[in-house]
Amino acid sequence: MIVRDKPSVFKLFFILKGSVIPLIFPQILFITLLSTAVAFVHYKYPIILPTYTVAPFTLLGIALSLFLGFRNNACYERWWEARKQWGQLIVNSRSIGRQVYSFIDGHKEGGELMQKRLINLTIAFNHALRHHLRQTEPWNDIEKFLEIEDVVFLKKSRNVPDAILRLMGLKLGTCRNKKLLSDFLVQSIDEHITSMASVQAACERISNTPLPFAYRLLVQRTAYLYCIILPFGLVASQGFATPLFCAIVAYTFFGLDALSEELEMPFGYSFNDLPLHAMSRNVEIGLLEMMGETDLPEPIKAKSHLLE
Repeated sequence: MIVRDKPSVFKLFFILKGSVIPLIFPQILFITLLSTAVAFVHYKYPIILPTYTVAPFTLLGIALSLFLGFRNNACYERWWEARKQWGQLIVNSRSIGRQVYSFIDGHKEGGELMQKRLINLTIAFNHALRHHLRQTEPWNDIEKFLEIEDVVFLKKSRNVPDAILRLMGLKLGTCRNKKLLSDFLVQSIDEHITSMASVQAACERISNTPLPFAYRLLVQRTAYLYCIILPFGLVASQGFATPLFCAIVAYTFFGLDALSEELEMPFGYSFNDLPLHAMSRNVEIGLLEMMGETDLPEPIKAKSHLLE
């Protein structure tokens, strides 16, 4: 995710970090060159190209704008829902840490160890879910929070975050059997674990269910066709200014399309994806601090305005 102060109006036109221009530059260049060729042919051989009115292009442009707007809104809704789910995960993680630390008596036999294990599993779940959504290996980030037998158990599972939740349920059952928690508190903590499972399921739904391909195909085809025929409609009235106007239109339409593609899958590493690493690290710092740890990891900071 791009994190930076609001740039000045002058700098706004020259910022490439986080912009979609590098992604759509070939399309803009193609439309600009095509428009330049059309303008040159019209100037040298005006009888070759017939004169068109701009009315059909106006109607088609309005329809295409509506399609792109609907798609952009749908993709942004997916991005925002993913952010809300991770916000809920942070609430659940901190709530579990607070309840475990506050209500499990650390002076009872096994109480302090159970506090540490439940909080460590909560931290491990945040990191494991991040890796699960990004389809990377989680072990370097989570092994230090796990017991050896837990690592052996998790490596047998195809869904590591879900397996961690099962371990948390088993630890919670042990707390109940050893009378470290009352039935009411066990139920309260279990509700947070269930909410974490709901967050994982929602994130998996977003990750595994893209927008219908036919809808994206329709929008992209229409955008290409519109930008290709647009110079022929503008050249009679705009002359050699046609490439400029066509480039601006191509930037707008192709830019919205490229931005929609980035927002559609919000869990990756692109400039506009969610900073999952920073959020999971913040949970780790908060819960370790809750246990009284002093050797805390540093928060993830933005590098060149990019926060992962």
